[in-house]
Amino acid sequence: SATYRLFKLPGLLEPDCEDYGQAVIYKGTVTDSPEFFDLDDHHRCWKGKVFSVCGNTWHMLASTRFRPHFEFIGNFDNHFGLFEGCGRASRFKSAAGNQ
Repeated sequence: SATYRLFKLPGLLEPDCEDYGQAVIYKGTVTDSPEFFDLDDHHRCWKGKVFSVCGNTWHMLASTRFRPHFEFIGNFDNHFGLFEGCGRASRFKSAAGNQ
């Protein structure tokens, strides 16, 4: 089984995960998630710990109902290329290998 978080973010998301040197700090305020917050299967944010994020993850947190639960570090002024370990390959591939 899988849980999906769907966001309506027109014009904000990039095709690949890009590194802008951004990070977030989870405040521990989401109901039933006092110690950590799982955005998905590879984004676990621990309360009070700085967590580096790509531009897409930044938007998924900053531009949605999750904004009040995070502190945001950085902006989009500096681009450092692709964000390592994020994007490109989907964990849910079809039997034919399509992404």
